[in-house]
Order: sequence, then C-alpha cells, then structure tokens
Amino acid sequence: MKMSKLILPAATCLLLITGCISTTTGTAPPEADKGDAAELNYELGARYYQNGKYDLARDRLTLSIELDPKRAVAHTTLALTYEKLGNLRLATEAYEEALRVAPRDFEVNNTYAVFLCNKKDFKTAQKYFNKAASHAKNDNSEVTLTNAGVCMNQKPDLQAAEEYFRRALDVRSNYAEALLQMCLLKFRREDYLASRAFLQRYIGASKTTAGVLYLGAEIEGKLGDDRARSEFVNQLLREFPESPEAKKVLGSG
Repeated sequence: MKMSKLILPAATCLLLITGCISTTTGTAPPEADKGDAAELNYELGARYYQNGKYDLARDRLTLSIELDPKRAVAHTTLALTYEKLGNLRLATEAYEEALRVAPRDFEVNNTYAVFLCNKKDFKTAQKYFNKAASHAKNDNSEVTLTNAGVCMNQKPDLQAAEEYFRRALDVRSNYAEALLQMCLLKFRREDYLASRAFLQRYIGASKTTAGVLYLGAEIEGKLGDDRARSEFVNQLLREFPESPEAKKVLGSG
C-alpha cells in the first residue's frame, strides 16, 4: 500500500500564460527591457515544463537566466527540468545556483529538499525542510512539514515522520495530505484504531478515492469489523468499479 508522495510548492512551474511570445532572436534588448524579457521567457519555459516539453523548457529558462541571473524561480524550474531530462548533475548545479541567489527563499529550500530526499540524502534534506518550514513568510508551512514527514518516512524514521505530520496538523488541522499520511503511518505501525481515526478525519476533509476506500476496507478488516469493511468495499465497487483497487477486491473474493 504505497500512497506517500512529495509535494512541490504550488507556485513552482505551474504558471499558465495567455497571448503569444515571439520565438525569433535578434539583438539583446536594452537594459530596461531585460526584466520583461526574462519574465516572458520564464513564463514560457514554465509552461513548456508543465506540458512536458522539457527541451523547449530548458532553452527558454536558460535564456531567462541569461537575461536575469538573479531570478531564483527560473533556476529552480530549470533544475526541475533537468531532473525530467535525467541530468542530475545539471539539476544539482541549478538548485545550488537558486540557493546562492535566494538562500532564504522558502520555496527554493523546500523544492531542493524534495530533490535531496529523492536522492536519499535524508539528513541534508531535513536541514532544508526545517529552514523552509520555519520561514516567517511561509504561509503554507503545513505542506513543507508534510513533505519533511514523507521524506523521513522513506528513510525510514517513523518517529520523526510522525512529529512532522503532527506539526503540519498543528498548523492546519484539516490538511488532508497530513491526515492521510498519519493514517498510513499508524497503519504501518499496526495501530489500527488510530489509523481509522485519521482516515475518518481525512474523509471529512477531502474527496474519497478508490485508494482511500480500499485503505478503509483494509483498516476495518484488521479491526475485525466486517460490517464496516463491507461498507467500504461496496462503496468502492459502486463508485470506482473499473479501478485497480476494485479489481483487487473482486479478485480476492
């Protein structure tokens, strides 16, 4: 049962723009126009990244950085692009440049921490998660703290993971992702009553999915509540009949 995931900041690489941007090249723009050109190239690069056109994203983001080397979000988005292109060396260099340009930017720190966690550099990742979470301007610190918990769960350090998830819920008690992660962690620790409680809170805060209904059935099965398990199974088969989880339930009889 694998539902853990790391979450990138919403502001990273998700910009959509309207209108057209010329792809022609020419003489370098005057200084007064470089900022606008850098922004336009960044936005186009971010859109290419979002649409999976990573080569085009790399080219536009590189141009944006040439025009404005201090644009941290362009460095970070370029790093994400290099990750998608499978070049971890250049991704690392881009992240390091983003940190050099904006060492206190909590989104840069969070995104770099996710990268480090995926590389299994858990100790360094934790350092940057902590730095991002404690930033006074981080209005979504529950996301950062949940990311840190997921990272520690992958280490695995379940005690540290639980501490991060609880801190996230202290910030925002109905944050669905932290509730789900706590449910999964308690299930992993075979504390099924606590797992059920967190799942109930999650269902009250978010939409149900096939995976969540299957998890609910698994929890009730562990607790020996056949009626509650059947309710989850029936809802799963009714609402998500073609899902892998429904087929798994049917296959198990």
